[in-house]
Amino acid sequence: MTNSASLRKSYVPHPLSPQSTVLNPTPSNPQDEIFGSAYSAAIYISRILHLPPTHPTVFVLGESGVETELDSEHIPHIGGTDPALNRAIAPSDYPAIASGAALDPTVGAVLAGLDFHINYLKLSLAFAYLQRGARFLATNTDTTLPSANSFFPGAGSISAPLVAMTGRKPTALGKPSVEMMQAIEGKFRFERKRACMVGDRLDTDIRFGVEGGLGGTLCVLTGVVKGAEGWEGQGEGGVRPGYWVDRLADLRG
Repeated sequence: MTNSASLRKSYVPHPLSPQSTVLNPTPSNPQDEIFGSAYSAAIYISRILHLPPTHPTVFVLGESGVETELDSEHIPHIGGTDPALNRAIAPSDYPAIASGAALDPTVGAVLAGLDFHINYLKLSLAFAYLQRGARFLATNTDTTLPSANSFFPGAGSISAPLVAMTGRKPTALGKPSVEMMQAIEGKFRFERKRACMVGDRLDTDIRFGVEGGLGGTLCVLTGVVKGAEGWEGQGEGGVRPGYWVDRLADLRG
């Protein structure tokens, strides 16, 4: 499971690979076993949310990975990587959006993910759809994402302006939300008590395992959490992993 929503499943790196490689489906690691937040969103929308027939379309703030997963579940969508939206807002856009002339009347949900081309026009359209009653969804609400040994704005930074505008919080479909667990169970059959959550963030990975009732949790100290001091002294409300390892490669023995 990953909160990454910008890439489709076939381009998620193999987590146990000694090198950063493109994942190819094999019997030991098929693509179907990769469950990202974009795929979680698609499963949730198609199998749990059930948008009304008159409003089946999703307005996307995100990259092609989100669109590909929505396509896999035959969910109509607009926005996303549409090049017509990669521009500054024009004076004529304001009355067109306000009157609804620039809006698709079939939109029933706004799905916010990591969008490397976010702009004022896209946010204005998303806000207009939400004002008209569209469901507010997010692939995940991670505030940051790790890259190049540093941190950069995460998917949560895309939905944050809409939260401020509307006063509404999105239904988050990545870790640690219960909706992601429901989406996984909507796709697979598995026993929670025989599953272990492995991750490097207490607030998403480990919380997902604990609150999801999984049999175990394993924290890897190569990401946000660097040691036991990350969870010690949190009090009763803190999340603690059942086990921890210094790096994922340690699982190879």
